[in-house]
Amino acid sequence: MKTRVTEMLGIEHPIIQGGMMAVGLAELAAAVSNAGGLGILTALTQPTPEDLRREIARCREMTDNPFGVNLTLLPTINPVPYDEYVQVIIDEGITVVETAGRSPEQYMEAFNNAGVKVIHKCTSVRHALKAEAIGCAAASVDGFECAGHPGEDDVPNLVLLPCAVSRLRIPVIASGGIGDGRGLAAALALGAEGVNMGTRFVATREAPVHHNVKQMMVESSELDTALIFRTLRNTARIYKNSIAKEVLSIEGKPGDTDFSELQPLVAGARGRERVLEQGDTDDGVWTAGLVMGLIDDIPSCAELVSRIVAEAEDIIENRLQSMLQRA
Repeated sequence: MKTRVTEMLGIEHPIIQGGMMAVGLAELAAAVSNAGGLGILTALTQPTPEDLRREIARCREMTDNPFGVNLTLLPTINPVPYDEYVQVIIDEGITVVETAGRSPEQYMEAFNNAGVKVIHKCTSVRHALKAEAIGCAAASVDGFECAGHPGEDDVPNLVLLPCAVSRLRIPVIASGGIGDGRGLAAALALGAEGVNMGTRFVATREAPVHHNVKQMMVESSELDTALIFRTLRNTARIYKNSIAKEVLSIEGKPGDTDFSELQPLVAGARGRERVLEQGDTDDGVWTAGLVMGLIDDIPSCAELVSRIVAEAEDIIENRLQSMLQRA
């Protein structure tokens, strides 16, 4: 498949692995890139900019193919040296950056001057238009189905994607709810020129998370996610375990939500250590998308990408073509 996204990124297949905290390490990124997609390292998973520099070097030891770096721009309790992370990305010759959270506008001049293509993750058409206006190379449009932060508009990709495509000139990448060839074919039909997958890549052999998490995804369905932080207007889609239910119970109390009650439950370190590392899927917050309903195995990244592309090609070339009735 050839699209503006494959041409722009220098990849074989229009499949991108989204940046994920504590998951976007060299092992996963390299495996996706070696499979012909675009692997993504997550910058803020690395404690310091110099740690990111070392992780980039590690990834280069594992793949000769292009890979990118995710840089999520969010207000934090402890200030993040974003300028230094940006400089490492530029110094190391990274050519693709996936940004998320706040607008990357303040870093666009530096990225553009260094030839870095910026793909900004957006949950609405208005945010995608802003990304285009400030010089982003593509917009990764997150539908309501996605894991993590789906925004507050609650628009699924069946509507959001064509709305964005109809108004943008830059390529649109579909993100959220995609985990097989049917999703890839549908996204292309809706006007996207590539797909971004997070949750589906977690359930692969190379993903650096405990096997219990991967197996839980296989055993779960599209009904096993929860939307927390709605009362704070910072909605997050996570796996519906006992912690998620406790958070929802606190948010359901009358009056304003006191985040101090939630903080011990949702601490990122707790989810990383107890869930992703130790494998206790019920004792911490971990993000998961509706696409869990489509996950029924734990393949290698190469097997997954190959299968998705083959299935999408078959749908486009055979199933859809056979539906055309010509006189």
